[in-house]
Amino acid sequence: MSKGEDIIREGDRPTESTVLLEGFAARYSLLRNGKRQITGLHVPGDFVDLHSFLVKKMDHAVLAITPCSVGFVPHETLREISENHPHLTRLLGVNIAVDAAIHRQWIVAMGRRSALEHAAHLLCEMFLRLRAVGLTEDDSFKLPLTQAELGDALGLSTVHVNRVVQDLRKERLITWRGETLVIDDWERLQELAEFDPTFLSFEVEPR
Repeated sequence: MSKGEDIIREGDRPTESTVLLEGFAARYSLLRNGKRQITGLHVPGDFVDLHSFLVKKMDHAVLAITPCSVGFVPHETLREISENHPHLTRLLGVNIAVDAAIHRQWIVAMGRRSALEHAAHLLCEMFLRLRAVGLTEDDSFKLPLTQAELGDALGLSTVHVNRVVQDLRKERLITWRGETLVIDDWERLQELAEFDPTFLSFEVEPR
């Protein structure tokens, strides 16, 4: 998929669910006035629309933030798994549950955190999710988001995003050059964000 291309469009009725293999993608909704709200970010290894197996009609779109490689799992295969492989079905359910947990954290951040805290929380989330799939190097990772795209995720203007990023730099919490973001003080960044990684469910537990 090319950068800027819709992987899934609002109103689609997918017959397969899409796995992101390479690149970054974003869920988004458009308002009538053309403004965009990004409601989720996807990293390699994510199902971007596993829920489409159950809800059928898409109420949002998924955009390729960078060039992306994707794989497809037919809904007929998911149906066979759900009917015959209970353990795999539980693991798919965990995927949907974690997805919902991330959304809850985004709602809390959007409604109750300051812009600075919100941005810090998102950076903590992305760092851990990328580390889980081997896409970090020490305390650095690639985050190929423009300030406009980050603004669409945080619900902020580009000008406000610029101020927030500058504040994080001034506090010596991050260094961000081009697409490479370095977390300079992980403990203080977590403290600022009140970040608790429990919602990501990284612990290996019986399912």
